[in-house]
Amino acid sequence: MSITVSSTAFTAGASIPAVYTCTGRSVSPPLAWGEPPAGTKSFALIMDDPDAPIGTFVHWVIYNIPASNRGLPEAVPANAKLADGTQQGNNGAGRAGYTGPCPPSGTHRYFFKLYALDNLPSLASGDGKDQLLNAMQGHILAQGELMGTFSK
Repeated sequence: MSITVSSTAFTAGASIPAVYTCTGRSVSPPLAWGEPPAGTKSFALIMDDPDAPIGTFVHWVIYNIPASNRGLPEAVPANAKLADGTQQGNNGAGRAGYTGPCPPSGTHRYFFKLYALDNLPSLASGDGKDQLLNAMQGHILAQGELMGTFSK
């Protein structure tokens, strides 16, 4: 099953505004998504750049987003745990929270991949994308993605 992911900051396939990148404030963009399937207990989102020269670079790992949420606001704080129970794993820079696009050259693609889950994954502090993907195996009810681009 698929779930629609969108942003008021940019449309699918379009350029991500500079404020959300290393040339701006490097804050997370606002995201919204549709209704999840029955049985959804949480959402998880992974943002990565498959065009990075060193291999896929992970920009954001956020999970245990409450099932009642239909999006994330702009500028989610970079705390490992948020007030509503949402947690953030380590990104490719080795810290919790969002790190904005900052390609060394050319235009890169950035995928915001959303997962509706039938559980609340349990990860250790400092875990990242690989650990989250393992914890989600067999628990994904629906998924969707939004892709934006950026070049400096």
